[in-house]
Amino acid sequence: MIHPLRQWFHLAILVPLMCCSQVFAQAVEPAKSGEQVESLKESVLTLNRDLLILEEELLYPASSQVAIYVSMDLGTFFALDAIKLEIDNKLVASELYTDKQTKALFRGGVQRLYIGNLKAGEHEISAFFTGRGPQQDYKRGAKIVITKAQEPVVLELRIVDSTAQLQPVFDIKQWQM
Repeated sequence: MIHPLRQWFHLAILVPLMCCSQVFAQAVEPAKSGEQVESLKESVLTLNRDLLILEEELLYPASSQVAIYVSMDLGTFFALDAIKLEIDNKLVASELYTDKQTKALFRGGVQRLYIGNLKAGEHEISAFFTGRGPQQDYKRGAKIVITKAQEPVVLELRIVDSTAQLQPVFDIKQWQM
């Protein structure tokens, strides 16, 4: 079921775009109106960006927002296949990774895995990592218990090679805001 605010935003985006497309069609007729067309395109893009930002602020207010990111280092001891994310024992996100995505993470990329809302109080965040190592396949997990207050919570699921243990280490780090 689509959230009522999301339905409203879809209408709020579609109506101006339909109006702009009619104006755009009329503006294209004369050849001398190229500047008007470019100006109109820029206005539509700006309006769309502003509406998307407003939608995110209304659906995910800062007081209840939680964002979870994924990062990796060299990947010598682990090649990521999948991640499952649970909050309070409920699956909220899962991702299957392609070679291209894991290479981007190896190069320092950070992926936003989940953004959502949490009520104030204590919550258990669990992440389950599946992948391949040089000697074996891995199915490992990491868990953290956080206390959600009025400020947003940002967590990082980190996959780090431990040269001392010659295996990957999986942990969850809470960013300080």
